Amino acid sequence: VQLQESGPGLVKPSQTLSLACAVSGVSITSHHYYWSWVRQSPGKELEWIGYITYSGTIKYSPSLESRASISRDNAKNTVLLQMNNLKPEDTAVYYCAVSNMLTIDPDDYHYWGRGTQVTVSS
Repeated sequence: VQLQESGPGLVKPSQTLSLACAVSGVSITSHHYYWSWVRQSPGKELEWIGYITYSGTIKYSPSLESRASISRDNAKNTVLLQMNNLKPEDTAVYYCAVSNMLTIDPDDYHYWGRGTQVTVSS
């Protein structure tokens, strides 16, 4: 299983971020695969953003659910993340990851993308 994140790199404050995670090696709708977005800001620990399950159930971190939106494009085998009203503190490396269990613990993720740097700055 391989995951590859892509995104704009630099976003201005208040704008919307759109990231994609292209998956190969398994269908994102395969049973018992749970696809998460995680980020890590400089000097901070990994922060779980949310997940989408193989069946399409979505859950968000309470601290981000008002601004985050996760979806998927089954035809492209891609998981998507949008975050609106970006702030400088959203600057981080954004990762997609997958687990075979319903979890928000990064230690339980089996495969990770390499991450994509997102900088929020005017």
